[in-house]
Amino acid sequence: MDGKRAIRLHGIAEDSIVDGPGYRLAVFTQGCPRHCEGCHNPESIDPRGGTEWALDDVVRLFAKSPLLEGITLTGGEPFSQPASCAELARRAHGMGLTVWTYSGYTYEELLARAGEDREAESLLGETDVLVDGPFILSKRSLELSYRGSRNQRVIDLRKTRESGAVTLYLSSEW
Repeated sequence: MDGKRAIRLHGIAEDSIVDGPGYRLAVFTQGCPRHCEGCHNPESIDPRGGTEWALDDVVRLFAKSPLLEGITLTGGEPFSQPASCAELARRAHGMGLTVWTYSGYTYEELLARAGEDREAESLLGETDVLVDGPFILSKRSLELSYRGSRNQRVIDLRKTRESGAVTLYLSSEW
């Protein structure tokens, strides 16, 4: 793919320890159609906001850190820019990194979309762990690992693809 492809980002955290296990680079995409009440990142909602980045520049950030375990695609909504996010995920996998993706859509909604949208299918296929579902303010809990509300799931997509059944990365008690 063309390394000059761009992605619109709200920002990047080069040293996240809360967006998945280990030391991660969190890529905050710009643009989200969900508009969840209580969104933790409301500045990332407007698809015209943020800054355009070349994918090569983002890859350089995660390539320079030998301590990274992986990257996390979050937002905004990564599935609003599936081709660029899938390319980042492919390149991260090529470096031996894991890929976590946060989405306001459920896994089932993303599967249905992937049936009609090859770019969404590609991003889903490049995701190792998916944190799915909209943030619901009334189900918010600070006791949860890697998610903001109790309706959200942390899905091990590798195991889910192998078994054909949704397999959680963490128990629902976390």
